[in-house]
Amino acid sequence: MGLQSAMTTALTGLQAAETTIDVVGNNVANSNTVGFKESDVNFATQFLQTRSVGGAPTTSSGGTNPRQIGLGVKVAEISPDFTQGTIEISSNPLDVAIQGDGFLIVQGPQGAGQRFYTRNGQLKTNANNEIVTVTGHRLLGFGVNEQNEIQTGVMTALSIPFGAAAVAQATENASLTGNLLPLGDIGDEPGILTSVILNNKNVDKPDDFSDGDIGQIQPPLVNSVTLTENTTGSGIGPDTYSYKIAYIDSTAAAGYNELPPSEATVALTTSGTGEITLNNLPIPSPGDTFITQKNIYRLSATSGKYELVDTIPAGDTSYTDSVAAPTTELDDDAIGNVNYSYFATFYNTSSGEESRPTSQPISISITETNRRVRIENLPTITDVTKFNSIRIYRNVDNAPESFYEVATLAAGETTFIDNIPDSDITSNDELDRNGPPISAALELVNVSMFDGSKYIDDLFKEGTLTFTGTKGTGDLAPKVLEITSTTNVGDLITFMEQALGIHTFSPDADNPIPISADGPSGGSITDSRLQFISNLGIANELDISLSAFQLKTDSGPAESVPLVFTQSQQANGEGAAVEFVVYDSLGSPITVKTTMVLESRDSSSTTFRWYANSADNQAPDGVDTTIGTGLVTFDSFGRFFSASESSVSIERRDVASSSPVEFELDFSAITSVAKQGEPSSLTLTTQDGFAAGSLTSFSITESGLIKGVYSNGTTRDIGQIQMARFTNNAGLEQLGDNLFAAGVNSGEPFTGDPGASGLGALTSGAVELSNTDIGQNLIELILASTQYRGNARVITAAQQLLDELMALRR
Repeated sequence: MGLQSAMTTALTGLQAAETTIDVVGNNVANSNTVGFKESDVNFATQFLQTRSVGGAPTTSSGGTNPRQIGLGVKVAEISPDFTQGTIEISSNPLDVAIQGDGFLIVQGPQGAGQRFYTRNGQLKTNANNEIVTVTGHRLLGFGVNEQNEIQTGVMTALSIPFGAAAVAQATENASLTGNLLPLGDIGDEPGILTSVILNNKNVDKPDDFSDGDIGQIQPPLVNSVTLTENTTGSGIGPDTYSYKIAYIDSTAAAGYNELPPSEATVALTTSGTGEITLNNLPIPSPGDTFITQKNIYRLSATSGKYELVDTIPAGDTSYTDSVAAPTTELDDDAIGNVNYSYFATFYNTSSGEESRPTSQPISISITETNRRVRIENLPTITDVTKFNSIRIYRNVDNAPESFYEVATLAAGETTFIDNIPDSDITSNDELDRNGPPISAALELVNVSMFDGSKYIDDLFKEGTLTFTGTKGTGDLAPKVLEITSTTNVGDLITFMEQALGIHTFSPDADNPIPISADGPSGGSITDSRLQFISNLGIANELDISLSAFQLKTDSGPAESVPLVFTQSQQANGEGAAVEFVVYDSLGSPITVKTTMVLESRDSSSTTFRWYANSADNQAPDGVDTTIGTGLVTFDSFGRFFSASESSVSIERRDVASSSPVEFELDFSAITSVAKQGEPSSLTLTTQDGFAAGSLTSFSITESGLIKGVYSNGTTRDIGQIQMARFTNNAGLEQLGDNLFAAGVNSGEPFTGDPGASGLGALTSGAVELSNTDIGQNLIELILASTQYRGNARVITAAQQLLDELMALRR
């Protein structure tokens, strides 16, 4: 029995040594396995053979100890060692190393309800972008909803959805910073832009003259006229007499119908009272059919002037003068020997309203003295309800570009004879070639402009008008106005006012837009000119270039509209401006320009007004770009004190975005202190909106939060890794594939975020190496080998003794 037990006891020693070698071999084999935990073999004695339980001390004996013979060794446990392994950086951003207690949670083959645990943080993505271990088990954690908010209810397989689109976010807050100089000019003078004079081409206007409508008429020739005295008559007393003859134009207006008079006839001295007969009087040329009468004027030595004695038919060749006392004196005024030009207008003698003149003058060069100019085919008034007369204008010798009224003729007159000297007309009304003024109700297609030499009657045509203004130091976004036959000047003013971003209304009734001495900001008609008054501040100053208006019609390419604006007053007012981008709910970028202008200051505060504009504002009517205004006040230390209004509202009516886009401007980081040599400045620091984007990369935090980085530059949560820890890690069941399962002696798993509640933290882009101690394991291997050989010797010794017993028979 004794030798047999020795052999069985030695056998248990062999088995123990084999177990140690197995465990050590596994440890060494997994020395390069990430997250592997080496195991230790712990032994215990087998049952003992008790030969005596011993005796207690007595009076005669000191007592004996038990006598027991051990029956061998057994494996008490094979316990994994969960000490921390070395952390090594890897090239895979998905890799995670656990520093501290805990396990990653993975999904078992039976679905999300089956959970396994691992320390191996070598992770990758599969074809479905799910995060899996190197052995293909899905990593579990908390997912996100459509707003990228972590959903902590139920664990799910985590994924990295590369290429997935992120929902855009509309801007709700925008923060500004900068410094606004408090000692600059207070804005009290706006910039003023004024156009050239425009006119209404739809008002009845005279047709142009033809070259043949003006000419000079030769005076009658009196070389052959003879005078004969007849003393038998009565009426003419004794004196010395001579005569002049003047033809009458029957087609000309009364008072302006006498052609140039002749030279004086030979003189006749009479001896008594009687009559004078004039023979061989001149007659008109056959072609001058408009001459139907002639006036006879007489000069006496006593009176010293020619006076009208009679009007006779133009064809009469003789006349007997018996008029004792003529009364109407000959008008022998004449125009000079210069070049003259004439314009005609239609005129209303009651209202003073006047049409624009003929587009081009009719001209003549006077070559002889005492000549008169005859103008025929005067324009015919079409709108007799508006005009009742025709005005004739002529330039003068010493001011050839200035035209003065010569005569005002009744409607229907067709011919005018001009003999009025320059000196008689320079005090008359001067011609305004710009024509009738425009009004807000006038259709744009009826707006004309005089450019100094000609009328531009097609200034505006039906089509698409694109307008690009300038504000501050930069061009504004182009805006479009569709011109139809009913689009009027008022529509153009409103369009330009909105396109230029002029603020005319404040949502804060207690702090309205300031009105300068020049009038309220906005567009108007002043003296038939378009006038635009900017908001206060240098940064709000307006400009309109020569190419600002481009008109595209159906008949050809876009052409410039030659509507010229000049700056009649420059704006003042300290301030600064900043342009930045915000986003609507679709992620579409919206450009916003915010301008701040010094409005007032006193001993305790400085106040600036902010103006916000956006070319992307889609107003319900028109192209309004104004989106907000208000006041910002700074205290006596230059610190932000208050804002009367800080809301910005941008309409988005032409897209599917939520409308309006409303966000708050934060002015609290702006200061207002004097800085030597530095201008006012304004910049955007942050805004919380962003465009839609696609996931391009990610990162994992120590707390296991997976953050996606999108192509739009934003970072959003896309998952939360969960970990588990157990009361007794050694009680876990090892499953292979670096996996553990909860065992009967491990305790229930406690789950949570990495780094919290006793769980280890994660290091991304790194792995935890095997904690196998090669040196220690090799020593254990040597010891196990020695143990094995020793137990084998025991068996050999027992066998030899048995062999001796068998040899006793011999």
